[in-house]
Amino acid sequence: MSPHLLYVGGEDHHLRIPFMLAMRECGFQATAAGSGDSTPFRRAGVDFRPFKFNRYMSPFADWTAIKALSTMLRELQPDLAQSFDTKPNLLLPLAARAVGHPAIVRTITGVGWVYSSHSALALLARPVLRALNRAAAQSTAATVFEIHDDQVFFDSHHMTGKNGLVIPAGGGGIDLEGFRRALVERPPAAQLREELGLGTSPVVITVTRMTRGKGIPTLLKAAALVHLARPDVRFLLVGPRESEGPLAVTQAEIDKHAPYVIATGPRSDVPALLGLADVFAFPTAHGEGVPRVLLEAALAGIPIVSTSMPGCCEVIRDGWNGLLVLPHAPDALAGKIVELLRDRKTAGIMAARAEELVAQKFSLQMIVSRYVAFYGELLAGNSQLDTAEGLSEQRAPELVR
Repeated sequence: MSPHLLYVGGEDHHLRIPFMLAMRECGFQATAAGSGDSTPFRRAGVDFRPFKFNRYMSPFADWTAIKALSTMLRELQPDLAQSFDTKPNLLLPLAARAVGHPAIVRTITGVGWVYSSHSALALLARPVLRALNRAAAQSTAATVFEIHDDQVFFDSHHMTGKNGLVIPAGGGGIDLEGFRRALVERPPAAQLREELGLGTSPVVITVTRMTRGKGIPTLLKAAALVHLARPDVRFLLVGPRESEGPLAVTQAEIDKHAPYVIATGPRSDVPALLGLADVFAFPTAHGEGVPRVLLEAALAGIPIVSTSMPGCCEVIRDGWNGLLVLPHAPDALAGKIVELLRDRKTAGIMAARAEELVAQKFSLQMIVSRYVAFYGELLAGNSQLDTAEGLSEQRAPELVR
């Protein structure tokens, strides 16, 4: 019988569908549980179970979510369950402890706002989050990190538990063929430009949650500075705002920069929107894992300027395949955006290098290979998983083509 995998995530869990389908082609049975829309899973033929949870601190909601996960584990009885995102990484191990089953894998996709912010609320939340992660680690068979820095951080605070290892793009890697097909099959650029009110203007795009921790206030200040030098440039902000709670920027903050800043909200046609852009700006002040949006922007051939936060530096090497600036530095961000718009030849050379690096290091095929080897050892009861180096040399017998 095929090993049964349960993947638990949040609203963006649908982005891992290509990974789940690839694991299925490698002989695994995959079920997804998440807080987002079931439609993409249903269309892809992936079994999906709705799982609602509160992304913020809410003891009653958390207890309800743990009970729901415990019930799901009893019903499905998967051989292995893997969580993504901060809250599921805490809830799933606690739910599994209640039922004594199955093997649990946490996926750390960055240390996030609590450890990146110096606000009073973040400082107060840190010891609580450390205690919860230590409790979760006791019921975790392995913890996957996207970058080495995060593993070092978790190890230093005794939050890793057994079997910590690094798999780049631990969220599943990028389906190169599928993404490039989406770029080719997108609607005509003129149609999208008219819909969004972009005209023939150069476009600077970001795709992220519209929160302070993701650097949106910094990007808005940079947009104002760019507008003084290049009034023809338009900024396209793609991603959710209304669902982001107290950390979200306000609509009034965005409206202040109209008409040169356009916020679209969440969109399902991100590859098509990336195809319109001249520059991709990623102003995050969060400790990221490996940001998927940087991988997608690179594959779309867009010159990138990003902050030099952990995770971003796994993708962008300053001056070689993109530009890096410090977080909370709107002057520097604006200057690098103008530089990329002005020197299109150099920008194009860097963009091509970024595309090549992503294809070589973060492809779905490569990440699936690592996971097949990892799951095989974990399900066989092998506890010698302290590093990912040995696993990286092993190839899956059947990989998605």
